[in-house]
Amino acid sequence: MKKMQAFNSFGNLYKGKTVLVTGHTGFKGSWLTAWLLSLGAKVVGYSAYLPSDPCNFMVCDLKNYITGIEGDIRDIGALKRVFLKYKPEIVFHLAAQPIVRRAYDDPKLTFDTNVMGTVNVLESIRTASGVKAAVIITSDKCYQNVEWTWGYRENDKLGGEDPYSASKACAEIACHSYVKSFFTGKDFPRVSTTRAGNVIGGGDWADARIIPDCVRAWAKGKKAYIRNPNSTRPWQHVLEPLSGYLWLGANLFISGRMHGEAFNFGPDQKVDKPVAELIKMFVSYWGNAAWKQAQSKVDKRESTLLKLSCDKALHLLDWHAVLSFEETVKMTADWYKRFYGGERDMYRFTVKQIEEYARLAEKQTLAWTKRK
Repeated sequence: MKKMQAFNSFGNLYKGKTVLVTGHTGFKGSWLTAWLLSLGAKVVGYSAYLPSDPCNFMVCDLKNYITGIEGDIRDIGALKRVFLKYKPEIVFHLAAQPIVRRAYDDPKLTFDTNVMGTVNVLESIRTASGVKAAVIITSDKCYQNVEWTWGYRENDKLGGEDPYSASKACAEIACHSYVKSFFTGKDFPRVSTTRAGNVIGGGDWADARIIPDCVRAWAKGKKAYIRNPNSTRPWQHVLEPLSGYLWLGANLFISGRMHGEAFNFGPDQKVDKPVAELIKMFVSYWGNAAWKQAQSKVDKRESTLLKLSCDKALHLLDWHAVLSFEETVKMTADWYKRFYGGERDMYRFTVKQIEEYARLAEKQTLAWTKRK
């Protein structure tokens, strides 16, 4: 089966480019890989493991379309050899320990991966030749969350009381340090960071996430148990932040104007919904399913309210989210229903959803959809 081509979005910049994606086997990494392939990029993936069984990377058979390297982001020697051998022009760094509750169980692993792993990527970019642009993906949880009702802006205070949030704040600080200390010359690599969260979409089977927990239970005819049904989140489909990452990467490659900047990528305030409402909407598309609130035995603090201001992305990148809450949930449910319904070619269906999303964005005349 041949790679499928989608729209020539992002100014057709990615066609023929060698792009390194760390964490390419993860949920967001695998969707980004599929989108890059559809744009004609030559993708090199670097990841230590498959995050779940099943996982989107294997379900979509992406291993047959890329150069995949099994390697730990904490191994700087192995990482530098990848940069030396494949000479990527653009880097998207997504490799991380991404689960908040897992960080409580293994905080050292979380800090080693999320902080020093990021430093290893920055150091590899610094010492390699040929990298023109790099997008470092952190998290919306990098902000010092004081539970206020308005969105956090990129210049608000970084922090984090739990290990995961703190590790992402540290990664942001490390990036800022490298930009100011090393990426300052005429031909320097251009680097930016991005912050997004509460991402849903087909192909996510990670532990301790709401939609994956529900799907795993419902696929077996069981009841799903939800920890915090009253927590409010700005839910967004995985393609929303990915469109921001790709557009930011294209802008960095073309111009240094965005160099050293941080960007939030999130949905409209209308998409801020309680967990219970998300599940109710998902059930309306999924079909018969049951859930109840779980009784938590361990006090592992998680924020009840966290949202971002995306005015900077709108102003500087002409970027905003595309999908409504209903469209976000429906697209997610459609993917899982197709998979559990026995669809054999989930790669084709995944690219179809990317194309559908791009068409909706094109109707809204977003800058990244304009063809070269």
